Amino acid sequence: MPQQRIDYANVAPEGRNALLKVAEYAHNSSIDRRLRALVELRVSQMNGCAYCIDMHATEARAAGESQQRLDCLCAWRETSFFDSREQAALAWAEAVNRLDGGQVSNDVYEAARKEFSEKELVDLTLIVSLMNVWNRMAISFHKPIEPRN
Repeated sequence: MPQQRIDYANVAPEGRNALLKVAEYAHNSSIDRRLRALVELRVSQMNGCAYCIDMHATEARAAGESQQRLDCLCAWRETSFFDSREQAALAWAEAVNRLDGGQVSNDVYEAARKEFSEKELVDLTLIVSLMNVWNRMAISFHKPIEPRN
């Protein structure tokens, strides 16, 4: 494992605290804990952030997620494990995270709007966006992940 480059939380506590305020909003948003953990985990998988993958997989299990669903999350489209709301959230999260062609397709948007209110979709987008910030901080500065026994 690479050595930590910068302990960003100690070097720039004001910046970290600002992110924590947004995280507090996301935690109390219209998106329930279990779905939020799935989205955070999927975005972290896409971005390759081991620290965040570990954290959000743990949170997802604490929220009641089965290990099988977590194991198959990276291939969610190939399973029948996720309901239509979860599928719409995961498709939205992937599209927002990638921004293929600089946008989210109308098909993905329409599918998400069938499952989520405007407020929920804004909250979901905020969760995806915030995960990108946390992922980029952890990856850039090699935030250490401690092994569990």
